[in-house]
Amino acid sequence: MTSDIASVSLPGGERIPALGQGTWEMGERPAQRAAEIAALRCGIELGMTLIDTAEMYGDGATESLLAEALAGLRDKVFLVSKVYPHNASRRGVIAACEQSLKRLKTDRLDLYLLHWRGSVPLAETVDAFEALRRAGKIRHWGVSNFDTDDMDELVAASGGDACATNQVLYNVARRGPEFDLLPWLAARGMPAMAYSPVDHARLPKRSPLDDIADARGISVFQVALAWVLGKPGICAIPKAARVEHVRDNHRASQLKLEAGELAALDAYFKPPRSKRPLEML
Repeated sequence: MTSDIASVSLPGGERIPALGQGTWEMGERPAQRAAEIAALRCGIELGMTLIDTAEMYGDGATESLLAEALAGLRDKVFLVSKVYPHNASRRGVIAACEQSLKRLKTDRLDLYLLHWRGSVPLAETVDAFEALRRAGKIRHWGVSNFDTDDMDELVAASGGDACATNQVLYNVARRGPEFDLLPWLAARGMPAMAYSPVDHARLPKRSPLDDIADARGISVFQVALAWVLGKPGICAIPKAARVEHVRDNHRASQLKLEAGELAALDAYFKPPRSKRPLEML
């Protein structure tokens, strides 16, 4: 099927969906397993074929759930996982990747990320990523929760300029990356991957988001997601554990906020005017 979801370009030119699916906290409650699998499969059918997970999520249980959800659909999906910083040595990255592949029941990852920065030298982690790429175990690699100075150090390392993306906390209520990190990425043709694009459901109780949602007859979360998706060079990976929620996210991808609505959001959720430390969840 042809997807109506917009796409963003990786540095090498490959296009990936601007709206994907996150999986944090999925696979941890047996009573919800069937609903979570149905939600993920619904998202794939709607074109939300970028799916993000990590070895950290549920200590591997999320990857195992995803293997079940992807049965018969793996070749339709751009699959992303992440390695713990304490596994980021050359030997550790390769071993962790093999375990993720085993849990996911696949022979390769489309994108493998360093979950956040730890004590292992970046050059060593990059070397391991490149070895995995040469072996065909991963197709692209990148990082997560890296601030601008971390990115400078990364690309200065041998092979570091092959980084495909940086996955960060970014949404209408947490706009710090706009000051320097997002421009840094854009200048290098590197998309940002926004996790928690609706701020993990912690948005203010009353804001212009509510006014826009009321006027349009949609939810606050759809407005917040549409705001992120309206930014160039950004893909968003909201988690949705129910089919209805997945469909709401898909509908948000079809929304275009008007200039007046964007101005109202800027007035309330002010863009950064100076450097802010990168936030993490």
